[in-house]
Amino acid sequence: MSQPTTIAPRRWWMIMPIVFITYSLAYLDRANYGFAAAAGMADDLKITAQMSSLIGALFFLGYFFFQIPGAIYAQRQSVKKLVFVSLILWGGCAALTGVIHDAAWLLVIRFLLGVVEAAVMPAMLIYLADWFTKSERSRANTFLILGNPVTVLWMSVLSGYLVQVAGWRMMFIAEGLPAVIWAFFWWVLVQDKPAQAKWLTDEEKAGLEAQLASEQAGLKAVKNYREAFKSPKVILLCAQYFCWSIGVYGFVLWLPSILKAGKSMAMVEAGWLSAAPYLLAVIAMLVVSWLSDKLQTRKVFVWPFLLIGALAFAGSFLLGTSNFWLSYGLLVLAGGAMYAPYGPFFAIIPEMLPKNVAGGAMALI
Repeated sequence: MSQPTTIAPRRWWMIMPIVFITYSLAYLDRANYGFAAAAGMADDLKITAQMSSLIGALFFLGYFFFQIPGAIYAQRQSVKKLVFVSLILWGGCAALTGVIHDAAWLLVIRFLLGVVEAAVMPAMLIYLADWFTKSERSRANTFLILGNPVTVLWMSVLSGYLVQVAGWRMMFIAEGLPAVIWAFFWWVLVQDKPAQAKWLTDEEKAGLEAQLASEQAGLKAVKNYREAFKSPKVILLCAQYFCWSIGVYGFVLWLPSILKAGKSMAMVEAGWLSAAPYLLAVIAMLVVSWLSDKLQTRKVFVWPFLLIGALAFAGSFLLGTSNFWLSYGLLVLAGGAMYAPYGPFFAIIPEMLPKNVAGGAMALI
């Protein structure tokens, strides 16, 4: 049998651009809220500090209730159908944010946005696990999740200009509608399984399916989701990702506001400064995922980077506004370090659990 890395190399060119764009659009409609908040939306809609916290909580409440059911549907039925519907709904919700005039409607829309985006990440990871082998999976996951920092990299600049030129309302509309349009490209371009791909030869399909089947054969059987969710390793990964996500989402949502509070500047300048951590993140993610796949090890490429990110965050907080540029430099380091381990981290689950429960476990985590 051919080595896994040589099976149908065209998969990288046919699949990764599609999943990258799709997840980029999901993250765009999630992360631009921080720019709107810093650009006057809170004043326009009379959003208090307590309400702002509630808005963030409702978004993730939607995730909490619908991520696991959505992932189970994707595993058992169709990633293609789930993501198609999600693209239309989340793009619509994001664009509607630009036309509301009441904070109560913002609460509703942010909750719905969480609901329709909830299953996208685990569904995409399930999709990649069906198309890429163990020796490729860290890099494949990374190219997917690169949609996060790369999107925020250019979004930080674009959103800064949009809110300054056209206001936060137009920013939401302009950045929400592309997801609706992309849904129809997704429907045409994507096939759920390698066996359905017309651009693969029969030999390539057989070789890929044989390699994926041999990897599954080496895993301990797990009867159902309950057994998987009770696994100490899954619980530990859940706790780790919970703590990790607190730092990541706090960073993404509030970095523009932190920069504006630390140093008087226009939104355009805040946008450019907000982009730097994500540039470092892109570089770190590519290097770390390549090394993880090359060495076929995961843990050593996860926890050291998270420790560095935590220490950099603490240092930036302790410095505060007393030394803006040093504090900012530590935030850049924290951002890069927090994003670096995503590829290896999400490669752990399908290498630990069989296919029948791996998707649900990834959603739980």
